[in-house]
Amino acid sequence: MYAQMVKSEATNEDPEMLAAFQARIDAGERIEPKDWMPEGYRKTLIRQIGQHAHSEIVGQLPEGNWITRAPTLERKAILLAKVQDEAGHGLYLYCAAETLGVTRDDLTEQLLSGRMKYSSIFNYPTLTWADIGAVGWLVDGAAIMNQVPLQRTSFGPYSRAMIRICKEESFHQRQGYDLIRKMAEGTAEQKAMAQDALNRFWYPSLMMFGPSDKDSVHSTQSMAWRIKINTNDELRQKFVDQTVPQAKFLGLTIPDENLKWNEDKQGWDFSEPDWSEFYEVLKGNGPCNTDRIEARQKAWRDGAWFRDGLMGHAKKAEARRNAGRIAAE
Repeated sequence: MYAQMVKSEATNEDPEMLAAFQARIDAGERIEPKDWMPEGYRKTLIRQIGQHAHSEIVGQLPEGNWITRAPTLERKAILLAKVQDEAGHGLYLYCAAETLGVTRDDLTEQLLSGRMKYSSIFNYPTLTWADIGAVGWLVDGAAIMNQVPLQRTSFGPYSRAMIRICKEESFHQRQGYDLIRKMAEGTAEQKAMAQDALNRFWYPSLMMFGPSDKDSVHSTQSMAWRIKINTNDELRQKFVDQTVPQAKFLGLTIPDENLKWNEDKQGWDFSEPDWSEFYEVLKGNGPCNTDRIEARQKAWRDGAWFRDGLMGHAKKAEARRNAGRIAAE
Protein backbone atom coordinates (compact mmCIF):
# COMPACT_ATOMS: atom_id res chain seq x y z
CA MET A 1 0.00 0.00 0.00
CA TYR A 2 2.77 2.42 0.94
CA ALA A 3 4.69 1.70 -2.26
CA GLN A 4 1.57 2.57 -4.23
CA MET A 5 1.22 5.86 -2.36
CA VAL A 6 4.73 7.02 -3.19
CA LYS A 7 4.89 5.59 -6.70
CA SER A 8 4.27 8.92 -8.39
CA GLU A 9 6.94 10.62 -6.24
CA ALA A 10 9.65 8.00 -6.25
CA THR A 11 9.37 5.48 -9.07
CA ASN A 12 13.12 4.77 -9.03
CA GLU A 13 13.56 4.35 -5.27
CA ASP A 14 14.22 0.96 -3.71
CA PRO A 15 10.94 -0.52 -2.36
CA GLU A 16 12.80 -2.09 0.56
CA MET A 17 14.28 1.28 1.53
CA LEU A 18 10.86 2.88 1.22
CA ALA A 19 9.34 0.21 3.44
CA ALA A 20 12.14 0.58 6.00
CA PHE A 21 11.67 4.35 5.99
CA GLN A 22 7.93 4.02 6.58
CA ALA A 23 8.59 1.55 9.39
CA ARG A 24 10.70 4.18 11.13
CA ILE A 25 7.92 6.74 10.68
CA ASP A 26 5.31 4.31 12.03
CA ALA A 27 7.52 3.57 15.03
CA GLY A 28 7.59 7.28 15.88
CA GLU A 29 11.28 7.81 15.09
CA ARG A 30 12.63 11.22 14.09
CA ILE A 31 14.16 11.58 10.65
CA GLU A 32 17.36 13.64 10.67
CA PRO A 33 18.95 15.51 7.73
CA LYS A 34 21.69 12.91 7.12
CA ASP A 35 19.25 10.01 7.14
CA TRP A 36 18.03 8.51 3.88
CA MET A 37 14.60 9.80 2.90
CA PRO A 38 12.37 9.51 -0.19
CA GLU A 39 12.63 12.42 -2.57
CA GLY A 40 8.90 13.04 -2.18
CA TYR A 41 9.34 13.37 1.59
CA ARG A 42 12.12 15.91 1.11
CA LYS A 43 10.13 17.93 -1.45
CA THR A 44 7.02 17.93 0.72
CA LEU A 45 9.01 19.18 3.70
CA ILE A 46 10.66 21.94 1.64
CA ARG A 47 7.25 23.08 0.41
CA GLN A 48 5.65 23.03 3.88
CA ILE A 49 8.55 24.48 5.85
CA GLY A 50 9.24 27.07 3.15
CA GLN A 51 5.63 28.24 3.10
CA HIS A 52 5.61 28.29 6.90
CA ALA A 53 8.79 30.41 6.99
CA HIS A 54 7.45 32.82 4.38
CA SER A 55 4.22 33.16 6.37
CA GLU A 56 6.14 34.20 9.48
CA ILE A 57 8.08 36.84 7.54
CA VAL A 58 5.16 38.20 5.50
CA GLY A 59 3.04 38.08 8.66
CA GLN A 60 5.11 40.93 10.09
CA LEU A 61 3.71 43.34 7.50
CA PRO A 62 0.07 43.78 8.60
CA GLU A 63 1.17 44.25 12.23
CA GLY A 64 4.29 46.29 11.56
CA ASN A 65 1.95 48.74 9.86
CA TRP A 66 0.58 49.65 13.32
CA ILE A 67 3.79 49.98 15.37
CA THR A 68 3.97 53.76 14.91
CA ARG A 69 0.23 54.11 15.59
CA ALA A 70 -0.13 52.00 18.74
CA PRO A 71 -2.27 53.88 21.29
CA THR A 72 0.13 53.55 24.25
CA LEU A 73 3.83 53.00 24.84
CA GLU A 74 3.06 49.65 26.46
CA ARG A 75 1.12 48.45 23.42
CA LYS A 76 3.89 49.67 21.13
CA ALA A 77 6.50 47.69 23.09
CA ILE A 78 4.32 44.56 23.02
CA LEU A 79 3.78 44.85 19.27
CA LEU A 80 7.46 45.50 18.60
CA ALA A 81 8.40 42.38 20.56
CA LYS A 82 5.81 40.32 18.72
CA VAL A 83 6.96 41.42 15.27
CA GLN A 84 10.54 40.66 16.28
CA ASP A 85 9.44 37.19 17.39
CA GLU A 86 7.86 36.53 13.99
CA ALA A 87 11.13 37.40 12.26
CA GLY A 88 12.92 34.93 14.50
CA HIS A 89 10.37 32.22 13.69
CA GLY A 90 11.04 32.71 10.00
CA LEU A 91 14.78 32.35 10.58
CA TYR A 92 14.37 29.13 12.60
CA LEU A 93 12.29 27.66 9.80
CA TYR A 94 14.61 28.76 7.00
CA CYS A 95 17.44 27.06 8.90
CA ALA A 96 15.36 23.87 9.18
CA ALA A 97 14.65 23.97 5.43
CA GLU A 98 18.34 24.46 4.63
CA THR A 99 19.13 21.08 6.21
CA LEU A 100 17.16 19.57 3.31
CA GLY A 101 19.56 20.96 0.71
CA VAL A 102 17.74 24.13 -0.33
CA THR A 103 19.23 27.57 0.26
CA ARG A 104 17.46 30.51 1.83
CA ASP A 105 18.02 32.47 -1.38
CA ASP A 106 16.28 29.70 -3.35
CA LEU A 107 13.27 29.85 -1.05
CA THR A 108 13.15 33.65 -1.24
CA GLU A 109 13.32 33.57 -5.03
CA GLN A 110 10.41 31.13 -5.11
CA LEU A 111 8.38 33.45 -2.88
CA LEU A 112 9.13 36.58 -4.90
CA SER A 113 8.37 34.83 -8.20
CA GLY A 114 5.08 33.46 -6.89
CA ARG A 115 6.12 29.80 -7.11
CA MET A 116 5.90 29.35 -3.34
CA LYS A 117 2.99 30.62 -1.27
CA TYR A 118 2.45 31.93 2.25
CA SER A 119 -0.64 31.81 4.46
CA SER A 120 -3.65 33.40 2.76
CA ILE A 121 -4.60 35.28 5.96
CA PHE A 122 -1.80 37.81 5.48
CA ASN A 123 -3.38 39.08 2.27
CA TYR A 124 -6.09 40.80 4.32
CA PRO A 125 -5.61 44.37 5.61
CA THR A 126 -5.47 45.51 9.23
CA LEU A 127 -7.80 48.51 9.03
CA THR A 128 -8.15 49.42 12.72
CA TRP A 129 -6.28 48.93 15.97
CA ALA A 130 -8.82 46.26 16.91
CA ASP A 131 -7.55 44.22 13.95
CA ILE A 132 -4.23 43.81 15.77
CA GLY A 133 -6.13 42.15 18.57
CA ALA A 134 -8.04 39.97 16.11
CA VAL A 135 -4.77 38.90 14.47
CA GLY A 136 -3.36 37.83 17.83
CA TRP A 137 -6.55 36.17 19.07
CA LEU A 138 -7.78 34.50 15.88
CA VAL A 139 -4.82 34.26 13.49
CA ASP A 140 -2.24 33.27 16.10
CA GLY A 141 -4.87 31.08 17.75
CA ALA A 142 -5.35 29.21 14.47
CA ALA A 143 -1.58 29.09 13.97
CA ILE A 144 -1.09 27.48 17.40
CA MET A 145 -3.77 24.93 16.60
CA ASN A 146 -1.79 24.03 13.48
CA GLN A 147 1.64 24.18 15.04
CA VAL A 148 1.38 22.42 18.40
CA PRO A 149 0.98 19.00 16.69
CA LEU A 150 4.03 19.84 14.53
CA GLN A 151 6.19 19.51 17.65
CA ARG A 152 5.66 15.77 17.04
CA THR A 153 6.30 15.89 13.29
CA SER A 154 8.63 13.24 11.92
CA PHE A 155 11.43 15.55 10.69
CA GLY A 156 13.73 16.41 13.57
CA PRO A 157 14.81 19.99 12.72
CA TYR A 158 11.21 21.03 12.01
CA SER A 159 9.96 19.42 15.21
CA ARG A 160 12.59 21.11 17.36
CA ALA A 161 12.03 24.53 15.77
CA MET A 162 8.33 24.27 16.58
CA ILE A 163 8.95 23.86 20.32
CA ARG A 164 10.21 27.41 20.76
CA ILE A 165 7.87 28.85 18.13
CA CYS A 166 4.80 27.45 19.89
CA LYS A 167 5.85 28.91 23.24
CA GLU A 168 6.12 32.36 21.70
CA GLU A 169 2.94 32.02 19.64
CA SER A 170 1.02 31.20 22.83
CA PHE A 171 2.11 34.55 24.23
CA HIS A 172 1.05 36.26 21.00
CA GLN A 173 -2.40 34.71 21.20
CA ARG A 174 -2.86 35.85 24.81
CA GLN A 175 -1.69 39.34 23.89
CA GLY A 176 -4.26 39.51 21.10
CA TYR A 177 -7.04 38.19 23.31
CA ASP A 178 -6.17 40.73 26.01
CA LEU A 179 -6.29 43.56 23.46
CA ILE A 180 -9.67 42.45 22.13
CA ARG A 181 -10.98 42.06 25.69
CA LYS A 182 -9.99 45.64 26.52
CA MET A 183 -11.76 46.83 23.38
CA ALA A 184 -14.88 44.74 24.08
CA GLU A 185 -15.06 46.08 27.64
CA GLY A 186 -14.47 49.66 26.52
CA THR A 187 -16.78 52.23 24.98
CA ALA A 188 -19.58 51.29 22.61
CA GLU A 189 -17.41 52.50 19.74
CA GLN A 190 -14.48 50.34 20.86
CA LYS A 191 -16.69 47.28 21.22
CA ALA A 192 -18.08 47.91 17.72
CA MET A 193 -14.51 48.01 16.39
CA ALA A 194 -13.78 44.67 18.09
CA GLN A 195 -16.93 43.13 16.59
CA ASP A 196 -16.05 44.49 13.15
CA ALA A 197 -12.55 42.98 13.37
CA LEU A 198 -14.05 39.61 14.34
CA ASN A 199 -16.52 39.83 11.45
CA ARG A 200 -13.73 40.39 8.92
CA PHE A 201 -11.15 37.94 10.26
CA TRP A 202 -13.38 35.00 11.22
CA TYR A 203 -13.67 33.23 7.88
CA PRO A 204 -10.12 34.04 6.70
CA SER A 205 -8.95 32.46 9.98
CA LEU A 206 -10.94 29.29 9.23
CA MET A 207 -9.25 29.20 5.81
CA MET A 208 -5.82 29.06 7.47
CA PHE A 209 -6.22 25.32 8.05
CA GLY A 210 -6.37 24.69 4.30
CA PRO A 211 -9.15 23.25 2.16
CA SER A 212 -11.55 20.57 3.36
CA ASP A 213 -10.00 17.13 3.63
CA LYS A 214 -11.89 15.89 0.57
CA ASP A 215 -10.24 18.63 -1.52
CA SER A 216 -6.77 18.58 0.03
CA VAL A 217 -4.09 17.40 -2.40
CA HIS A 218 -1.26 16.72 0.05
CA SER A 219 -2.88 15.69 3.34
CA THR A 220 -3.05 11.90 2.86
CA GLN A 221 0.62 11.51 2.02
CA SER A 222 1.76 14.09 4.56
CA MET A 223 -0.09 12.25 7.31
CA ALA A 224 1.32 8.88 6.22
CA TRP A 225 4.78 10.40 6.60
CA ARG A 226 3.73 12.15 9.84
CA ILE A 227 4.73 15.49 8.41
CA LYS A 228 1.18 16.42 9.42
CA ILE A 229 -0.43 14.93 12.51
CA ASN A 230 -4.05 16.05 12.13
CA THR A 231 -6.31 16.67 9.15
CA ASN A 232 -7.37 20.17 8.11
CA ASP A 233 -10.98 19.58 9.16
CA GLU A 234 -9.99 18.18 12.57
CA LEU A 235 -7.93 21.27 13.34
CA ARG A 236 -10.61 23.64 12.04
CA GLN A 237 -13.24 22.00 14.28
CA LYS A 238 -10.94 22.21 17.29
CA PHE A 239 -10.31 25.90 16.61
CA VAL A 240 -14.03 26.69 16.40
CA ASP A 241 -14.78 24.73 19.57
CA GLN A 242 -12.09 26.69 21.42
CA THR A 243 -12.92 30.14 20.04
CA VAL A 244 -16.72 30.25 20.30
CA PRO A 245 -16.75 30.21 24.14
CA GLN A 246 -14.08 32.92 24.16
CA ALA A 247 -16.21 35.14 21.93
CA LYS A 248 -19.25 34.56 24.14
CA PHE A 249 -17.23 35.55 27.20
CA LEU A 250 -16.21 38.76 25.46
CA GLY A 251 -19.79 39.55 24.53
CA LEU A 252 -18.96 39.33 20.82
CA THR A 253 -20.91 37.46 18.17
CA ILE A 254 -19.39 34.95 15.75
CA PRO A 255 -20.58 36.06 12.28
CA ASP A 256 -22.25 32.75 11.41
CA GLU A 257 -26.01 32.38 11.52
CA ASN A 258 -25.62 28.59 11.25
CA LEU A 259 -23.45 28.29 14.36
CA LYS A 260 -25.04 25.92 16.87
CA TRP A 261 -24.00 23.37 19.48
CA ASN A 262 -24.14 19.74 18.34
CA GLU A 263 -24.79 17.54 21.33
CA ASP A 264 -24.00 14.33 19.43
CA LYS A 265 -20.47 15.32 18.43
CA GLN A 266 -19.94 17.56 21.46
CA GLY A 267 -18.81 20.38 19.21
CA TRP A 268 -20.09 23.36 17.27
CA ASP A 269 -21.64 23.11 13.83
CA PHE A 270 -20.51 26.03 11.66
CA SER A 271 -20.60 27.32 8.10
CA GLU A 272 -17.78 26.51 5.71
CA PRO A 273 -15.71 29.45 4.46
CA ASP A 274 -16.16 30.66 0.92
CA TRP A 275 -13.56 28.43 -0.70
CA SER A 276 -13.79 30.31 -4.00
CA GLU A 277 -12.45 33.35 -2.14
CA PHE A 278 -9.66 31.22 -0.66
CA TYR A 279 -8.50 30.04 -4.08
CA GLU A 280 -8.72 33.55 -5.53
CA VAL A 281 -6.46 34.82 -2.76
CA LEU A 282 -4.01 31.99 -3.44
CA LYS A 283 -3.98 32.99 -7.10
CA GLY A 284 -2.86 36.48 -6.08
CA ASN A 285 -6.21 38.24 -6.20
CA GLY A 286 -6.65 39.02 -2.50
CA PRO A 287 -6.94 42.55 -1.09
CA CYS A 288 -3.22 42.87 -0.26
CA ASN A 289 -1.41 40.23 -2.37
CA THR A 290 0.31 42.80 -4.57
CA ASP A 291 1.31 45.02 -1.62
CA ARG A 292 2.76 42.10 0.33
CA ILE A 293 4.93 40.80 -2.51
CA GLU A 294 6.05 44.30 -3.49
CA ALA A 295 7.11 44.93 0.11
CA ARG A 296 9.18 41.71 0.15
CA GLN A 297 10.69 42.49 -3.26
CA LYS A 298 11.70 45.96 -2.06
CA ALA A 299 13.25 44.48 1.09
CA TRP A 300 15.22 42.03 -1.06
CA ARG A 301 16.48 44.82 -3.36
CA ASP A 302 17.33 47.13 -0.46
CA GLY A 303 19.36 44.37 1.22
CA ALA A 304 21.48 43.63 -1.86
CA TRP A 305 24.38 45.82 -0.68
CA PHE A 306 24.60 43.92 2.60
CA ARG A 307 24.48 40.49 0.95
CA ASP A 308 27.13 41.58 -1.56
CA GLY A 309 29.33 42.81 1.29
CA LEU A 310 29.01 39.51 3.15
CA MET A 311 29.85 37.53 0.03
CA GLY A 312 32.84 39.77 -0.71
CA HIS A 313 34.14 39.31 2.81
CA ALA A 314 33.62 35.53 2.63
CA LYS A 315 35.49 35.33 -0.68
CA LYS A 316 38.43 37.33 0.68
CA ALA A 317 38.57 35.16 3.78
CA GLU A 318 38.52 32.01 1.64
CA ALA A 319 41.30 33.43 -0.56
CA ARG A 320 43.44 34.12 2.54
CA ARG A 321 42.88 30.59 3.82
CA ASN A 322 43.83 29.12 0.44
CA ALA A 323 46.95 31.28 0.29
CA GLY A 324 47.92 30.11 3.76
CA ARG A 325 47.51 26.45 2.80
CA ILE A 326 49.59 26.92 -0.35
CA ALA A 327 52.36 28.63 1.64
CA ALA A 328 52.34 25.84 4.21
CA GLU A 329 52.76 23.23 1.49
